[in-house]
Amino acid sequence: MTTGAFLHAVNQPPPLEGYDLFSENRPLVEALRREGGGAEEERCAAFGAHCGQGPLELGRLANEYPPVLRTRDRFGERIDEVEFHPAWHELLGLGVEHGLHSLPWREQENGHVVRAVLFMTLGYAEAGVGCPLSMTFAAVPALRSSAPELAGEWEGRLTSTHYEPGPRSHLDKTGALCGMAMTERQGGSDVRANTTVADRSGDVYRLNGEKWFCSAPMSDAFLVLAQARDGLTCFLLPRLLDDGTRNGFRIERLKDKLGNRSNASAEIRLEDAVAHRVGDEGRGVATIIEMVVHTRLDCVLGSTALMRRAVAEATHHAAYRTVFGRQLIDQPLQSNVLADLCLDSEAATVTALRIARAFDEGDHAFRRLATAVAKYWVCKATPPLVAEALECLGGNGYVEESGLPRLYRESPVNSVWEGSGNVNCLDVLRALGREPESREAFRDELALARGADRHLDAAVERLDAELEAADEPGARRLVELLALCLQGSLLVRHAPSDVADAFCATRLGGEGGRAYGTLPTGVDTAAIVERHRPRLG
Repeated sequence: MTTGAFLHAVNQPPPLEGYDLFSENRPLVEALRREGGGAEEERCAAFGAHCGQGPLELGRLANEYPPVLRTRDRFGERIDEVEFHPAWHELLGLGVEHGLHSLPWREQENGHVVRAVLFMTLGYAEAGVGCPLSMTFAAVPALRSSAPELAGEWEGRLTSTHYEPGPRSHLDKTGALCGMAMTERQGGSDVRANTTVADRSGDVYRLNGEKWFCSAPMSDAFLVLAQARDGLTCFLLPRLLDDGTRNGFRIERLKDKLGNRSNASAEIRLEDAVAHRVGDEGRGVATIIEMVVHTRLDCVLGSTALMRRAVAEATHHAAYRTVFGRQLIDQPLQSNVLADLCLDSEAATVTALRIARAFDEGDHAFRRLATAVAKYWVCKATPPLVAEALECLGGNGYVEESGLPRLYRESPVNSVWEGSGNVNCLDVLRALGREPESREAFRDELALARGADRHLDAAVERLDAELEAADEPGARRLVELLALCLQGSLLVRHAPSDVADAFCATRLGGEGGRAYGTLPTGVDTAAIVERHRPRLG
């Protein structure tokens, strides 16, 4: 051997890159076909193949070099600009180019299902850009329903596939993005406690106050809640005015967040900021409800993407790593852990796509309850899954270069955003009480699997009793059971029997434990893992 030559590392898995992120996700491919988007499979595969290449590295760079706030220019003039790494712009531009912020509004047929698949596929590479894409996506239905004139002015730009960053008036752009600034320090999710004031000034309003969380502060416009004369009201606030001058929108600082670090979240101050009313005065909460339903769907999609990425990394590592003379994937206990992870990943996938179809079909009754239920449970289940997947890589998983620590830090965010766990559970109780048609639609969905699995049937009976006794102290228990029954119903109808039987036995039948890797004897764990393991070309 030549002096100084490097030894080739042995027993190291090849990098999980350069593969089709969509086509190698078999449950997602099946769900796309089943839920009405099969005609767009080639489109999704092309996007998946692209995202499996450069975007994976772009995601790392966008987090390695997070955004930086510049409040003033070299002359001391206020500019309130956030600088992003070029990787961020490339990723966000990719999402805009493929309509992840607008596809259902541009292509009516099966637009939500196809967008859900594309949104999750980009989310495997990087989750941060999902925030501005989601905010913009959700702003359109709010404007359409409550401010048709504003929709006429803004919708063409908000649905454009041209990404145009930079501080210019929206009148000088063909494409625009929308952020949100709802919550304040003293209220948080209790937005009725907001103190930002909106005073009418001719055809517009002037807003003054502070917002504790502003999502995507470099957007071209923001949906904002403020107190008008007749109560809490929703407004559209442009970052720059029509003539290109800066609105009274001041960025105080960027949040130093646990995860989601590629994306900027800010504390802002509004100083006589010009804004346009969206909906009637005093109807702010009602105005944003439709928007919140859409962003909650995206929370489900984002968490499902994180689950899938974690499962892909864990199963890939186990397929190539040899320990104690055998590959990890062939060792019974490790196979049990991996299969257990796969069950929750597939359950989240089928749930996300079924709800997306409900949006396409205009099934308001089902989506109203199912979205809140899934938002609570899928987002709540993500952190423990990612933690276990990280452990599958051993010490290597705890090292930043593996990518798993970034996923782990990202994993709690969707459970916090758009209403934390308790807020969503209370919303479920509200829907059950005020919209009985949503309860019936949910029950009808579960009934489609009646008689297919004894554990599921017994759980649905328990659910009926829980629904009759629903109260606030037991809300989390009820919502968890609603979610698991929905997931079990979908898996029984659409997944291989190995997956469905194991899920129902452990999640509904009490045959599993509280930690991953506790599937009962007799489960074909190898078949489940093989279904979820990505294959490199």
